[in-house]
Amino acid sequence: MIYELLNMNGYGLYVWSAFSFTLLSFTILYLVIKAQYIREKNKFLTKYGTLNAQKAKIARTQIINQEILSNSQSI
Repeated sequence: MIYELLNMNGYGLYVWSAFSFTLLSFTILYLVIKAQYIREKNKFLTKYGTLNAQKAKIARTQIINQEILSNSQSI
């Protein structure tokens, strides 16, 4: 039963290698994107993490900061 599932009438080698390659690619892609997100988040917090009320109000009016802040905590 298990041998038949793994062998798949002789196509098992191709199917399982393609499945493994896809799973590995998606995992690597996820890890790269997560690392980039953390890096960008840290840069943003370094630049805008300790703002006074007036500078925070100005930062909120900028379009790029509005996009970033829409998915983040308020400063």
